[in-house]
Amino acid sequence: MSSDHTIKTCLQVLPGLGTGGVERGTIDMAEALVNAGWRALVTSSGGSRVRELERVGGEHILLPLATKSPFKIWRNAKLLSDLIAKQSVDVVHARSRAPTWSAHLARRTKDFPLVTTFHGVYGLGLFGLKKPYNRVMTMGRPTIAISDFIAHHVVHEYGLEEDQIRIIYRGVDLDVFNPTAVTSARMIDLVTKWRLPDDGPVIMLPGRLTSWKGQTLLVDALSLLDVGGRMPADWRCLLVGPSAAGSSYRSRLQAHINSKGVAGNVQIIDDCRDIAAAYMVTDVVVSASTRPEAFGRVVAEAQAMGRPVVAPAHGAAPEIMLPGVTGWLFTPGDAQSLAGAIGQAIHIEPNDRSTLAERARAHVVEYFDKMDMVKATFDTYETALSHFQK
Repeated sequence: MSSDHTIKTCLQVLPGLGTGGVERGTIDMAEALVNAGWRALVTSSGGSRVRELERVGGEHILLPLATKSPFKIWRNAKLLSDLIAKQSVDVVHARSRAPTWSAHLARRTKDFPLVTTFHGVYGLGLFGLKKPYNRVMTMGRPTIAISDFIAHHVVHEYGLEEDQIRIIYRGVDLDVFNPTAVTSARMIDLVTKWRLPDDGPVIMLPGRLTSWKGQTLLVDALSLLDVGGRMPADWRCLLVGPSAAGSSYRSRLQAHINSKGVAGNVQIIDDCRDIAAAYMVTDVVVSASTRPEAFGRVVAEAQAMGRPVVAPAHGAAPEIMLPGVTGWLFTPGDAQSLAGAIGQAIHIEPNDRSTLAERARAHVVEYFDKMDMVKATFDTYETALSHFQK
């Protein structure tokens, strides 16, 4: 580790650079590093976002890190050790378990500052057998938790001391997710493409098409509202998100929609390249995850766009929104409770809706700005470097 070179180098380590919040945060941080005069290196097995990383000035180094094989993890440790020495890396930021194990093992050759981000509640496996494997995410000094919910989990499940944890919320790009930045033309394009109603309410659940994201639960809730006569006639629900390759969930979801009698009102949209405009043509944004989310980017983004949010009362959602002020919480997994929350959101008065939009946007600006996230992460790198040099 060279200590006299003038340009600092950060290496972020993760399995791949595809879609997802971890990858989004990696690129956001790389851009901030470059803007601050650092070298921003990312090593992974590649993916669709490599070019995006390179556009912001980051450098991608291909390593086969998308593996859970113990043998390959050991092999990757040697590859990482060589890379860190060759590139004169000052600090390593590891964001996923298997690559973090490789980074941790690489320190046996030559030590270096390691920061980790605990991005989720990892499964413990049968009889807790995976717990030692998961524990590597607490090896960072410091360890970043992306919400109070995750910090509490790390302390109580893994015994990490609170002073070793930095809570850094995921950040929203307030330039992209800004109601005034979305043109009428962009909204008209989506309204036309998706054939949205002129007057009826539009409800949207953005998220990958996977069972735990709660699309079927939302369909159940909407059928309760529709049958009960509490839904205006010309309503629409958009389930926006890609399907996993080879998954049958999409076809099963469509069958469920048909069985509930709401096929004329619910659309599955596999691809949306302008999610900011999608928020703007939506009246209510729903997060219906059946498992607690570590953060919940949708809840933050929707509020940044001034949209009422409905979310489950578990995970980090209650931290991100202001319940009863910028949105409504419902009992996790309970279709009737979800239906009630959606009903409240749909029938909010216009003046109250305007007030909600202002407060929601202000809340995100104060607590979930991407620039605050990158500044806090920079501070964490500096902390790691200062502790290492002592």
